[in-house]
Amino acid sequence: MIDNINVRVYACVVKDKKVLTLFEEYAGEPLMKFPGGGLEYGEGLTDCLKREFEEELNVNIEIVEHLYTQEDFLVSRFKENEQLLTIYYMVTIINEEDFIILDPCIEKIDWIPIDSAENPLSLPIDKIVFDKLKEKFL
Repeated sequence: MIDNINVRVYACVVKDKKVLTLFEEYAGEPLMKFPGGGLEYGEGLTDCLKREFEEELNVNIEIVEHLYTQEDFLVSRFKENEQLLTIYYMVTIINEEDFIILDPCIEKIDWIPIDSAENPLSLPIDKIVFDKLKEKFL
């Protein structure tokens, strides 16, 4: 039974037709995902994204535009009682020279070519967003 909702806010940072991805382990499973995280009570969507970038990557971002909001019902693959709602924005990093991984859960980062033949992401909504990036930039 679904009795909780988890709002997640993510960013697509695109540079030279590549998108920034993070590699981390969650619930014992390796994940490649877009930067971002969970909305906290009393927090706006873009404030959440700015906080996540500061906490995890030591940088400030500028919101460029809304890219995608999940439209279909989705149950968390990690918590069966939890519904997910994910929102994605296009952003730019303001102070890229300060970029450093601060979050010990993040194993590494990578810039993934948007023109990759196969969709490299594993989370279902991330896959949709990667395809939207292809439409936008290719």
